[in-house]
Formats: sequence, C-alpha cells, structure tokens
Amino acid sequence: MSYMMTTYDEVEERAPGMTFLRDALDCEHLGVTVLDVDAGWTGQEHDHTHDSQEEVYLLLDGSGTLTVDGVDLALDPGAAVRVDPASTRKLSFSEDSLMVVAGAP
Repeated sequence: MSYMMTTYDEVEERAPGMTFLRDALDCEHLGVTVLDVDAGWTGQEHDHTHDSQEEVYLLLDGSGTLTVDGVDLALDPGAAVRVDPASTRKLSFSEDSLMVVAGAP
C-alpha cells in the first residue's frame, strides 16, 4: 500500500500523554510522537547518540520548555525546534499542551 492512515487517539499510549505513531503508520525510518499532556508533565532528559536520530519538536497548543544541552527554550504555539542527535533534550509543560515530535536518522 502506498499510504497508511490513523488518528493518534486510535493508538495505545506508550506512557501517559505520549503516543508513538511509527508502528501504526508502518514507518520504516521516521518516528512520530504526539504529546497530549497536562500541565506539569515533564519528560526524561535523553539524547539519540545511539541511533543518530535528529528530532523536530513542534508545539501546536499550550506552552512549555525544551531544554537542549542545558539551555532552556521557551515554547509557544507554532514554535519548532530541531535538535542534533548528540544533544541532550528534556521537555516540560506549564499548561495543558499538544506537541508533535518527528525524528529520523
């Protein structure tokens, strides 16, 4: 098939507020995650050195902070940030928020 389609609310969350769409869309290389989170949600600091995956964070609604290599970046709706694989990153949200994260090697 030349395409796959789903909605993120049809896919089981992997963690509270976090839905991975890679398998549901049968993606070979691209990872897509939807974060539909409550105020106060905080992710784990991590990097992608092990898989050389760069990521793009796009905030659709709400507000939060993306910390990259210790630098806090304030995010408002429409903000998009690309992060290198070796850089550490951590998300936190100060209000209910909706974000899409896309990543690929």
